[in-house]
Amino acid sequence: MKGQWNLIIGIIIAIIIAVFAVINVEPVEVNYIFGQNEWPLVLIILGSVLMGGVIVGSVGMYKIYQLQQELKQVRKKLETSSINDNKNTKETPGNEDKQLGNNSKKDLKKQDYN
Repeated sequence: MKGQWNLIIGIIIAIIIAVFAVINVEPVEVNYIFGQNEWPLVLIILGSVLMGGVIVGSVGMYKIYQLQQELKQVRKKLETSSINDNKNTKETPGNEDKQLGNNSKKDLKKQDYN
């Protein structure tokens, strides 16, 4: 449902930008570092929107990549720490009761008395 709302909002924004761009069709002078040229304002508006979208998308993809790498590191640390915890629990003498649980302790005590 959230994806549908994002799509609808994106389409509405695209329509607003397209209408705004089509209304502004007169040529404007664009100054470059190495010269100047006249371009229709509609191309300037659409080009600016496209470049803004590319920049925002690139930054978002980079952030997602960073978060995925951090998640992999945390999972690896968690996995190694849980493996170490399991090894320590099994190797430490006297921990058999802790591994068995409360019900198993009662059962063992009953068996000792029989």
